[in-house]
Amino acid sequence: MRAIHEEDPCKDTYGRERMRQALLLAQPDGIRIPSEGTVRRVMERIVLVHRPKRRPNGITKADREPRKSDNLLKRDFWADKPLEKCVTDITEIQTKDGKLYASAIFDCFDLTVLGLTMDVNVKAELCVRALDSAAAAYPGLRGAIVHSDRGSQYTSAAYQATVERHGIRQSMDSDGGRCHDNACGESMWARMKSELFYDRLSRLYSLAWVSV
Repeated sequence: MRAIHEEDPCKDTYGRERMRQALLLAQPDGIRIPSEGTVRRVMERIVLVHRPKRRPNGITKADREPRKSDNLLKRDFWADKPLEKCVTDITEIQTKDGKLYASAIFDCFDLTVLGLTMDVNVKAELCVRALDSAAAAYPGLRGAIVHSDRGSQYTSAAYQATVERHGIRQSMDSDGGRCHDNACGESMWARMKSELFYDRLSRLYSLAWVSV
């Protein structure tokens, strides 16, 4: 586990589940890979336990009007095949010269990033472009469920027109929904930030390179 931890700077964020997966991939000779519980206890003993340093900060603001779409997923993020269920969300990244906003669409089947856009503002157009890029790259997205929170970007006329144009089934968090309603998307952003940005690269990035 120490060797896995030291071979890549980003692996110092590994928890018990990912560490056990890395051990199984490594297949060390003559060593039986124990359960996650045992891996966790050993990681605690040799001080390899990762604890998130920051709490998530919501970007989108819920629309005060009644929701425009039902919650079709109901927190069931399991998909039997690609382009069946997707989630979308926005995140904020602090760079050395300002804030960068990213919108992505993730496939629940294998967490593939189907569409990704970035900008220095968080207007509805950011989400529209993410959906357009996903539909262009994956024509099979037509008929799929794309789930989001109830932020004003997703209840906007522009976004809903884009959903209809691409033949997508829109799903939104329930009224008064919590973060768990879109846990799949939020967990992907949390993992990315924890492994690549917090106290690492974001302080080196400049908004000048953003062209997506």
